[in-house]
Amino acid sequence: MPRRKTRTEPPASAATSGGPVKLTQFSHGGGCGCKIAPAMLQQILTSTPAALVPRQLLVGTETSDDAAVYQLNGDQALVATTDFFMPIVDDAFDFGAIAATNALSDVYAMGGVPLLALAVVGMPIDKLPLETIRRILEGGESVCRRAGIPIAGGHSIDSLEPIYGLVAIGVVHPDHLKRNSGARPGDKLVLGKGLGVGFLSAALKKGMLSTHAYEVLVSSTTQLNTPGRALACLAGVHAMTDVTGFGLLGHLVEICKASRVSAVIDYAALPILPGALDYGAKGCVTGASARNWTSYGESVNLPNKHFGELDRALLTDPQTSGGLLISCAPEVVTEVLATFLQDGFDHATVIGEVGEGKPEVTVVRSH
Repeated sequence: MPRRKTRTEPPASAATSGGPVKLTQFSHGGGCGCKIAPAMLQQILTSTPAALVPRQLLVGTETSDDAAVYQLNGDQALVATTDFFMPIVDDAFDFGAIAATNALSDVYAMGGVPLLALAVVGMPIDKLPLETIRRILEGGESVCRRAGIPIAGGHSIDSLEPIYGLVAIGVVHPDHLKRNSGARPGDKLVLGKGLGVGFLSAALKKGMLSTHAYEVLVSSTTQLNTPGRALACLAGVHAMTDVTGFGLLGHLVEICKASRVSAVIDYAALPILPGALDYGAKGCVTGASARNWTSYGESVNLPNKHFGELDRALLTDPQTSGGLLISCAPEVVTEVLATFLQDGFDHATVIGEVGEGKPEVTVVRSH
């Protein structure tokens, strides 16, 4: 089993005193805003030679799903994923907790139950105090304890920017596996968390974020997407993913392409984190939002006369540790919403529906 490599003494040049370290000053991007733009990622993957695909591999790279799934036997399939990024917040413990929550989300998005995790650690050891690095790891470990799993090992390197995340391993019954490719015409779309994480993180980096708004940011990004386990057992839930770095539109476009359906979302129905739009209106928007739109805007119908730049920025806003996006039959919507509510997700709401036609997303505003 791999073991984490940890220095017992800081190097001579390591920062060991002074005021609190601002982690975001070391990163050129934060959270899921660090992700390679969808269009560029597609170019990279397209030029990559095809890999061996054994019959037991139930989910691979074919539909840009949240995790790989490998069937072990008739009752069990292994869910494997990895996710890591640079700091989205300055507090070390909060950064570790957010990164771990985000990584485990991919297991829940497949309908799985996490079993264990491995830590992925890259730190500029000549710039960060060891106590700061320890606090990052403690934040990740605290989330794994809440999820009921151990961090059983990992790997660390000396890097130019702080990087932290997890390799997450889970299990799911093959009959309950949820992909992003199962959406059906007539389905309703349910989003589990509020949007606007990118707006709030941009405000933090500009030194504009209030204490209350910071609490909103951390509360949302450290809320484990545990409803995914119960939702996967509902026959009427046809597709599931989590909304992260590509924004709501990007991950919904992936569902449409994988499922060969279209979708309509009602902008007026979108759940939005408190204060997020106010910060967005003040220019607190990440660069990833524009990159996202450039990558998949041709698959979105967004009438200019009804929507401005701020509206588009929200729809493409990278959501670090964002909510589950569910495509389900109308008759199970009440049960889906109740499942979210039971786990403390008070932003969960119906945001649109799935239709027939070419794979694209249309945005409307009901009022």
